Amino acid sequence: MTDKIRCAVLLALAAAAFDAQAQVAVVVSAKSATATMTADQVASIFLGKSNTLPSGAAAAAADLPESAAAREHFYTKVTGKSSAQVKAGWSRLVFSGKATPPKELASAADVKSFVAGNPDAIGYIDKSAVDGTVKVVLSVD
Repeated sequence: MTDKIRCAVLLALAAAAFDAQAQVAVVVSAKSATATMTADQVASIFLGKSNTLPSGAAAAAADLPESAAAREHFYTKVTGKSSAQVKAGWSRLVFSGKATPPKELASAADVKSFVAGNPDAIGYIDKSAVDGTVKVVLSVD
């Protein structure tokens, strides 16, 4: 029994350490006309309340898989909701035909590649993965 408790404590500490260190960057293509965004603008896109970037272009949003720690950090910090709450909200929007959720990609590298290749795309990745193919429009610490 004590091994289970010890394991649970270690997992909780690891999660807390990641959250304390996590720096997520909301990115758009280096070719995008969008230069900066507020957390509210980003949240509106990822919650289905808006489908346009500040430049006026229709946004193609890219999401990390549910298993990615950066996904939970992103949604908690930017929207104030857990990833599960956001997923439930999207289920309602999709069922009612009001919106299409962000495209879930397999990895941060896939998100970066998708965003880099599409001037109207937006996504989020770990800040350490940012390079010249994308530009940061919002930092989430």
